Amino acid sequence: MYLKGVGPARAAMLEAKGLRVVEDLLTYAPFRYEDRSNVKTIDQLAPGEMATVLAEVKSAKVSGFQRRHLGLFQAAFTDASRAVLMGKWFHGAYLADILTPGTKVALFGKVEFDSYSGNLGMMHPEYEILTADEDGDASLHTGRIVPVYEAAGKVTTRTLRTLTNRILESVAPSHEDPIPEHIRRSLKLQDRWSAIRALHFPPPDSDLRLLNAFRSPGQYRLIFEEFFWLECGLELKRAKARLEPGIAFALTDRVRQRIKEMLPFKPTRAQKRVLAEIAHDMEQPHPMYRLLQGDVGSGKTLVAAEAAIIAIENGCQVTVLAPTEILANQHYFYFKRLFQKLDYVTILVTGSLSAREKTQLKKLAAAGLAHIVVGTHALLEEDVQFKRLGLAIVDEQHRFGVEQRQALLEKGAGDKGVRPDVLVMTATPIPRTLALTMYGDLDVSIIDELPPGRKPIATQHVTEDHIEQVYSFLKQQVDAGRQAYVVYPVIEESETQAMKAAQKMHELLSRIVFPGIAVGLLHGKLPSAEKEAAMANFQRGITKLLVSTTVIEVGVDVPNATVMVIEQAERFGLAQLHQLRGRVGRGAEQSHCILVTGKMNETARERIRTLVDSSDGFHIAEMDMKLRGPGEFFGTRQSGVPALRIGSILRDPDVLEVARSEASAFVAHPPSEDLLRQAVAFIREHWQRRYGLVQVG
Repeated sequence: MYLKGVGPARAAMLEAKGLRVVEDLLTYAPFRYEDRSNVKTIDQLAPGEMATVLAEVKSAKVSGFQRRHLGLFQAAFTDASRAVLMGKWFHGAYLADILTPGTKVALFGKVEFDSYSGNLGMMHPEYEILTADEDGDASLHTGRIVPVYEAAGKVTTRTLRTLTNRILESVAPSHEDPIPEHIRRSLKLQDRWSAIRALHFPPPDSDLRLLNAFRSPGQYRLIFEEFFWLECGLELKRAKARLEPGIAFALTDRVRQRIKEMLPFKPTRAQKRVLAEIAHDMEQPHPMYRLLQGDVGSGKTLVAAEAAIIAIENGCQVTVLAPTEILANQHYFYFKRLFQKLDYVTILVTGSLSAREKTQLKKLAAAGLAHIVVGTHALLEEDVQFKRLGLAIVDEQHRFGVEQRQALLEKGAGDKGVRPDVLVMTATPIPRTLALTMYGDLDVSIIDELPPGRKPIATQHVTEDHIEQVYSFLKQQVDAGRQAYVVYPVIEESETQAMKAAQKMHELLSRIVFPGIAVGLLHGKLPSAEKEAAMANFQRGITKLLVSTTVIEVGVDVPNATVMVIEQAERFGLAQLHQLRGRVGRGAEQSHCILVTGKMNETARERIRTLVDSSDGFHIAEMDMKLRGPGEFFGTRQSGVPALRIGSILRDPDVLEVARSEASAFVAHPPSEDLLRQAVAFIREHWQRRYGLVQVG
C-alpha cells in the first residue's frame, strides 16, 4: 500500500533498517515506553515530578568547551502560561542547530528547581520537535503512554509513531490469526490485531513496568509468535534432515579397540556419555547433525577424535574445518599426535600454502590416501574433493555461515546423494536457549565436567605498573619446576603489531628479566615448522616460558604449565580471556591466571571483574552476551543468530522454551495435514524474507 509521508528518500532509510513493507513497520517494536500522560503547562509544574510540557524555545546558548560537542547547552522554554522552564544538556553543543529559538517541542523529564536562574528546570529531558507536517497531532506523542523507537536513519521516533498510527487507522483489522487456534486457546493468547495495536499504542490503564519488561499481554503474544514460527521452521528443517540418506557406521570390536589404543587418558563420565550419543547417531542410516558443547579444557577434541576413528575404521575420510589458520594448525598438530600410533594420515590445507603444496595435498584427499583433512575456508574451494567423506567436524561453527556448512556437506560421501555426518564443536559456552535457537537444526551434547583432579584456576588482576611483581612470581614458579605462558592480543587484523610486541617482550624476558631461563616465541607469522618446534619444545619442558600471540588459544595441553599472564587483557573479549585461562590448570598443581591491564573503560572493567569472580564458562558467556548483545557476541548476521524483531533470546528464554515445546508438538502431531501445509506456506511467505530461515521442506 502507499503510505502518506513515505517518499523515495524516507523509504530508502526505512529499508536500510529492514523495514520494506507495511507489515515490517507493524512488527517494529518500540524499545521502551514513557508515561507522558502527565501533561502540564509550565506554571503548573512542581519540583520532583515527572511531566510532559509542550513549549517553545525562547532562547538558547552553549557555554564551556565546545570541541567535539563537549559544551553545556542551555535553553529557556516558554508556553501560553508565559512561565519559563530551563533545559540543560551536558555535552550538548550539537543541540544548538536543533533547538533554535521559535522551535516548538514536547519536553519530558524530571522537574527540578534551577537555583542558578531561579526558574524550574529539567536536566537532559527527552525532547521531540513538534512539526506541522505530522498532522500537528500532539495527542499521539504526549498525554499518554508513548512508544519510543530506535530511529531509522533520519526517520525519528516521532515520525515512526506517526507512520505506524496511519497504518493502524487505515488498515481494516484482520481477524485472521496465523497461530493455530488450539495453541492460542491453551495459552490464552491475545488475538494478533489487538496485540499489534497494544504494542504501539498501549491502552491508558497499561502497567508501565510490564511494558518496559516486555511482559504485557500483547507483547507476550507477539514474542511467542516470533519464537513459535522460528522454532517451527527449525523443526521442519530437522524433520527434513532426518529423511536424507546417510551412512550407517558399524560399531565393531575393532573400532572399540582402536579407540582404546588412541586414548591418552581415561575419559570422564561426561565424555563417555557424549561419545555414546554421537556413536548412536552415527549408527543411524541418516546423517548426524550434532553440536558438541563444552567448557575450556573439557576434552571436546578428544571426543571428536573418537568419532573420527568410527568413520575411518568404516572406510571413510574425516574433515576438520576451523575458522582461522591458527586454529587449523592447532587441530592438525593435535590429531597428528593422537593418530600417530594408529598410522592414520593427517594433512593440513590452508590458504597460505603454495599452489604446488595445495595441489599435492588435494590429490591425497581426492585419492582417499589422507584419512583426516584439516583446514580453513580453503577446504570449501570447489577443487577440494574427497574419495569418501564420512564425517565433517566443524569447529566454532558460529564463525561460518549456513551456506558454508552446506558447501562442505555437498562434498559428501562418494555414493551419490549420501550426506556425511556432521559434528559441530564449540568451546564458546553458549547459554542453552541460544544454542538451541542458533543451532536449532542440531541435536545438542554438552560435556559438563572437567577431567578429575583439576583445581580451580586462581585469577588475579594487576595493573601494568606492578609488572615487576608478576615477573618475580613467574621466576618462583619456574624455579619450582613449572612453566608459564605470556600472551599478547591480536587486535582484528593487526597480527603484525602483536607479533612485534611479542618479539620485543621475548627479547626483554630472555635477555634482561630471565637471562638464565629458556624463553620460547610463538606467533601466527612463524613458518609451520618453527611453530611446531616452538610448541614441541614447550610441551617437552625444554622451554620454560612461552611468549605468544593468541596462537595458543585452543587445543594446547601442557599439564606442567601453571601460569597464564595475559598482557593488555582489557583488549580481549570475555570469551577469549576465558579460553586463554583454560590453557593452564591441566595438571595437579595449583594454576594461576594474571590479567595485566592498562587504561580501562567501564565495559573492560566489568569484563575483568567477571573473569576474576567466576570460572563458569556458561555464566561468563551470559555476561559476554549482556555486555555485547547476541549479534556482536557471534560477530555477524552470518553467524546464524536470527535478527529477531520483538523477542530477545537474552530477555525471553522462558517464552522461547514454551514456543519450542509447542512448535515441536505441532510439527510432530499437527491437528491436520492441511494445518501443517498452511504453516509451511506461512513460514515460506513471511519468515524466509525476514529471518533468512533456510528452505523448509
